[in-house]
Amino acid sequence: MEVQQFYYDNKIVKKFIYATILWGVVGMTVGLMIAFMFLFPNYTSGISWLSFGRLRPLHTNAVIFAFVGNAIFAGVYYSTQRLLKARMWSDFLSNLNFWGWQLIIVGAAITLPLGYTTTKEYAELEWPFDIAIALIWVAFGANLIGTMIKRRQRHLYVAIWFYIATFVTVAVLHIFNSLELPVSALKSYSVYAGVQDALVQWWYGHNAVAFFLTTPFLGLMYYFVPKAANRPVYSYRLSIVHFWSLIFIYIWAGPHHLLYTALPEWAQNLGTAFSIALLMPSWGGMINGLLTLRGAWDKVRTDPVLKFMVVAITGYGMATFEGPMLSLKNVNAIAHFTDWIIAHVHVGALAWNGFLTFGMIYWLVPRLFKTKLYSTALANAHFWIGTLGIILYTLPMYVAGFVQASMWKQFNPDGTLTYGNFLETVSEIIPMYWMRAIGGTLYITGMLILVYNIIITIRQGSAVEDELAEAPALKKVSKHRTGGETWHTWLERKPVRLTIYATIVILIGGMVQIIPTIMVKSNIPTISSVKPYTPLELEGRDIYIREGCVGCHSQMVRPFRSEVERYGEYSKAGEYVYDHPFLWGSKRTGPDLHRVGGKYSDNWHLNHMYNPQSTSSGSIMPRYQWIIKNELDKSDTEAKMRVMVKLGVPYSDEEIENAQQSMLEQGTKIEKNLYADPDFAENYEADKKAGGEDFVEMRNREIVALIAYLQRLGTDIKVKDNK
Repeated sequence: MEVQQFYYDNKIVKKFIYATILWGVVGMTVGLMIAFMFLFPNYTSGISWLSFGRLRPLHTNAVIFAFVGNAIFAGVYYSTQRLLKARMWSDFLSNLNFWGWQLIIVGAAITLPLGYTTTKEYAELEWPFDIAIALIWVAFGANLIGTMIKRRQRHLYVAIWFYIATFVTVAVLHIFNSLELPVSALKSYSVYAGVQDALVQWWYGHNAVAFFLTTPFLGLMYYFVPKAANRPVYSYRLSIVHFWSLIFIYIWAGPHHLLYTALPEWAQNLGTAFSIALLMPSWGGMINGLLTLRGAWDKVRTDPVLKFMVVAITGYGMATFEGPMLSLKNVNAIAHFTDWIIAHVHVGALAWNGFLTFGMIYWLVPRLFKTKLYSTALANAHFWIGTLGIILYTLPMYVAGFVQASMWKQFNPDGTLTYGNFLETVSEIIPMYWMRAIGGTLYITGMLILVYNIIITIRQGSAVEDELAEAPALKKVSKHRTGGETWHTWLERKPVRLTIYATIVILIGGMVQIIPTIMVKSNIPTISSVKPYTPLELEGRDIYIREGCVGCHSQMVRPFRSEVERYGEYSKAGEYVYDHPFLWGSKRTGPDLHRVGGKYSDNWHLNHMYNPQSTSSGSIMPRYQWIIKNELDKSDTEAKMRVMVKLGVPYSDEEIENAQQSMLEQGTKIEKNLYADPDFAENYEADKKAGGEDFVEMRNREIVALIAYLQRLGTDIKVKDNK
């Protein structure tokens, strides 16, 4: 038998580990900054790029794509080479993957705080970055599949199956959700509108969690847990059932994020049904992971690597039990838009993704540097501090969610809302926000312990850039099933066919849900009174998007008595046909805004943006004073309207040609309304004198465009007076 010598590429693994640690600290630091903004909303006041609305997408992108993303690549590049007994197919593609991914992350860290965002959850980056992500992801996938083809190990281990599913599904999700028409270098509009955009976004958003935060980590679990425990995986048959049922069912579950919304009822019910079914394969994977440790529990008590992995798998089990539970309509009616969802998300992020990453790093680094971990005691300290941090973060958020839901829905005997003022809820949960901030502080403290421990470990070790290995060459065998070979065993030696089958399985659910919603017009009934936004309102909507207002405010009144009483008539699908993108939101830190038009005066909105506490005592909304001072950029208005026409918005040529005049006229009306308040007039004149030649007329400022947009919301159909 011919034995071949070759070298594993350890350099690429080390690069991704370094990036994982660096971006982990950055992403968690931004998250902690945000947590304290709920307690001290104005501690970055006056600095637009440090506002909550702009930092929130930076935090989610840094944690998901920078911290977790680099961890995925580190684990995949290490395990793939050893499972396939081959160096990665192309060193060039490996390095392109690394440097391209880091450049995308740096670009995100610059553009998101500057307000360049599509505002779509987990897909906020603008169109040039979407193209770059697709190209780098294809490079990663080509390298992965190329390595499988030149492998020396005949059968593909279960971890490789999950890596394949991750590659093909993330590619499909990213491409279809990121279809947009550019307006300029860093501005675009989604090709989907309203209900259609919401469905595609949460088909992507839920499955970004499934196929970026779950399936690759399941692959890592199947590799690193047996390695760390020195035990074989518990059940090969269970891993087969786990894999195929998970990737088939997961892709259908996205609509459970949109229950009780304007999404067609059939799509909501499909999402609910498959979400409940998802519990079985998810827990099958958890059981397979935990039972792999059978006979190794004594080692778990002393080995910090296994401690992290046990809690990670347990966190996965908790999150994947809670997900199906939250998809039940009666539970979703309570939890949606509350801090319960924040707790749910962070159980998965902090325990499953974070702890499995920490365990993997503690296991990998000593082996890559041919040494022992500097301090097992420090690693154990990290484990206990991090675990306490998770508890202190999530439990208060669960309590906060229950409190919010209860207070929002309570009525007095006379039929009025018990807590008519939304801010009463906010005041009640401030102690929970304090506990969350403390929990987050503990978690990042554990991360800093890891940084110190790993740095000392690396310093005391010796770098082995290319690790010598040997394995027999792979002999050719029949393309057909051999005697005694099962169908799946045969498939495991067919990487291209396995990839094609996995692609077919994940496409079924997406096609069944999305194609009818987009193609069948009766699913989205039109309302004749709903008209496109005026040019000034369109500019105001883009400011709303830029500032991340959707992170705290929903625009979706659900058909509940409490919401109709509080906000006005429930939302209809036809009201959103010109919304590119949709802005339904996921969380209510502030009240819903879909019926806010005409509820307050123009001057109230100006004062609210200048100092929210002046109009809403107890508000934790930060000040947005720069919107009041900034001149409105109208240079792209006509281009924006032309793109909207391509997307089906019925602007006429005359309306586009007269856009500047239209904005001036509507802005002047709002300016006159502001002048009606004597206090405003006095302050405005003082501002005018102080501004000198640089003074900008109020009608040409960003605040006027934002007011125009807010006053338009919910006014296209007749609704009862807002309470």
